[in-house]
Amino acid sequence: MTVPHFPFLVAGRAATTEARIEVRNPFDGRTVGTVSEAGPEHIEAAIAAAAATAAEFAGTPAHVRSDVLTHISARLDERGEEIARLISGESGKPIKWARVEVTRAASTFRWAAEEARRWSGHMQRLDTDPGSEGRVALIHRVPRGPILGIAPFNFPLNLVAHKVAPALAVGAPIIVKPAPATPLSSLVLGEIMAETSLPSGSWSVLTVSNEKASTMVQDLRLPVVSFTGSVPVGWSIRELVPRKHVTLELGGNAAVVVCEDWCDERKQDFAAERIARFSMYQAGQSCIAVQRVFIHVRHYETMKQRILAHVGALSIGAPDEDDTDVGPLIDERAAVRVGQWIDEAVAGGATVLTGGGRDGAVLEPTVIENAPGGARVLDDEVFGPVVVLCRVSSDEEAFERVNRSRFGLQAGIFTADLHTAFHASRVLDVGGVIVGDVPSYRADQMPYGGVKDSGTGKEGVHSAMEDLTEEKVLVLTGIDVP
Repeated sequence: MTVPHFPFLVAGRAATTEARIEVRNPFDGRTVGTVSEAGPEHIEAAIAAAAATAAEFAGTPAHVRSDVLTHISARLDERGEEIARLISGESGKPIKWARVEVTRAASTFRWAAEEARRWSGHMQRLDTDPGSEGRVALIHRVPRGPILGIAPFNFPLNLVAHKVAPALAVGAPIIVKPAPATPLSSLVLGEIMAETSLPSGSWSVLTVSNEKASTMVQDLRLPVVSFTGSVPVGWSIRELVPRKHVTLELGGNAAVVVCEDWCDERKQDFAAERIARFSMYQAGQSCIAVQRVFIHVRHYETMKQRILAHVGALSIGAPDEDDTDVGPLIDERAAVRVGQWIDEAVAGGATVLTGGGRDGAVLEPTVIENAPGGARVLDDEVFGPVVVLCRVSSDEEAFERVNRSRFGLQAGIFTADLHTAFHASRVLDVGGVIVGDVPSYRADQMPYGGVKDSGTGKEGVHSAMEDLTEEKVLVLTGIDVP
């Protein structure tokens, strides 16, 4: 079978070079596509074009931007199965989750299309003081400037969508740098964007190494950097360009609390199924995958057995098979690392209740209990199919232990008590508290982002649009204010 080649896109136009990169399926190592690597001249052309078109694009009528976004959403839907197969092939993501990702990406662009039409600013009367009678302020938001969007491998389409869609909605040029391991779906997104009437230079998708991306990070013509990825890289970007506007989504070790009042058997089984599924989905390679579970001692043994039963029911296998729940990690090196962390926890006194075995890049879904304090499976981001169960004697102890982390993205709280829910929202040092479900829940229109080492800034279409823009004030004088 012929392996497809994907060009990168500079200022909306396809380009190739002799430097080729093979993209391999993490499960079986087969080549699923090749891409050309962009050179320094392509990087310069993309940046220059973005800077040159910034003013023009910012002035594009709202209906034009909205129509473009609507077209992209519709085309993602039309090509959904093709793109899902591509995501599964390049990342090893089970096809069932790849299909969900395409649907979410289409939804993200649809939300952006709607927000683009509502993006209007507001009026403020200034005659509140005697010296400002007859004056009114019109306050609107304008793009901060061209954006560099750096995306990770784990959601190679939807996390690109969360950078591109808000940028296009506000009229800000964007250069996308996909993860080297998973560039294919973002390049197909580029193909779809090329079908639209977007101004030349308003977008590029460049396949470059992480090292070459440093040139773009430091270039002053790109005053905004939106980065999703690892903690060390993210904070190093912020330190490298302190005068730029930098948005960071850096992950975490998401926690679940099963509170004392969560007594109903049906509700307990629901919680157990959600914990099992969303600790292991996408092989745990999600920054809000369930990693730490704090269970009130009253329910610990029952919940443990329920979780183990649901984990045991998950299917491990080839990612392109419809019934596969858990596929490979992004590469064998990642699986080896996670295995080492499990071994370290066991050496410190932890017990592996199920899983722990590895075959290449595939790691069995693993449930651990009695992990010692300081174990990396508790303190760091595993980014693998591993969940750690912990007994707590009270809800308050559970909340304190959730906060005993350098991360703070989202937490899930299983409680039927409204007071407990509001209390958890007040005391938990995280960006979002999900009540009655796991922290892996995310609606693409809602604000999404963390605190502490989980980053700074918010995703979610409207929130990102605000983050990519700044207020500008127009004061009118001699106005008969109604």
